[in-house]
Amino acid sequence: MTKGDGVRSNDGGVQSVDRAVRVLEVLARNGEVGVSAIAAEIGVHKSTVSRLLGSLEEHEMVTQTYDRGKYRLSLGILRLAAAVPERLEITEQGHAVCERLAMKLGETVNVAVLRSHFAVHLDQARGPAAIGTHNWIGEPTPLHATASGKVLLANLDQRQRHEILSSSVLEQFTDHTITTLARLDEELDAARSLGYAVVVEEYEDGLNAIAAPIRDYAGGTTAALSVSGPVYRFSEERMRDVVPDVIAAAAEISERMGFRESYTPSA
Repeated sequence: MTKGDGVRSNDGGVQSVDRAVRVLEVLARNGEVGVSAIAAEIGVHKSTVSRLLGSLEEHEMVTQTYDRGKYRLSLGILRLAAAVPERLEITEQGHAVCERLAMKLGETVNVAVLRSHFAVHLDQARGPAAIGTHNWIGEPTPLHATASGKVLLANLDQRQRHEILSSSVLEQFTDHTITTLARLDEELDAARSLGYAVVVEEYEDGLNAIAAPIRDYAGGTTAALSVSGPVYRFSEERMRDVVPDVIAAAAEISERMGFRESYTPSA
């Protein structure tokens, strides 16, 4: 008896897992792919692929794109990956730096990357004063209202930045959230020039944050390092005081990622 499509093998459960993994691999390799194309590539019937995709979608491993019928990987993949940070280069290279910075500043330190229209957190370290802080690992956060998001946007070229923003809704989370493209562009230009970005109660009332870019070997911004804390402790004045520490930590991770040119922010 073969393991052809439509024939139940003695190990049907393993076969389903194998097919699901192959579906994920196709999406990882090709980006957005339709049911028919996936079925052709892995050699099974479209109905089988549809069932697999339905199960993967329930577990947030894949999601349908705006172009109905096509699928792409979803944020559930990152949540799984974030559970083994030693296997992720950014977290592997940066976790000790984040832990050290969190201990020094007493606040929560996060590393986030750009994924579609969100900043998604890959790693987190908590300072001694941050006990009970929310675990952000794997969570998507808005680009326009977070320090990490602003850094990631600021270091894109103008075309990429405007493509993302033009297809995004600048949702208002607090009274301080920036919801106009003109003002956001000004902030992003300033963040690019200064080498860091701040948010003052823009995503959550009572929460402030500052972030700096982490660069890869080619000098591109591959992630953002952020420090966040409650307003009563992590005030605007306090954030100004820690700018050198945040930039230095991001630069250290950048060097570990292969970036050798020293990065000095504008005055």
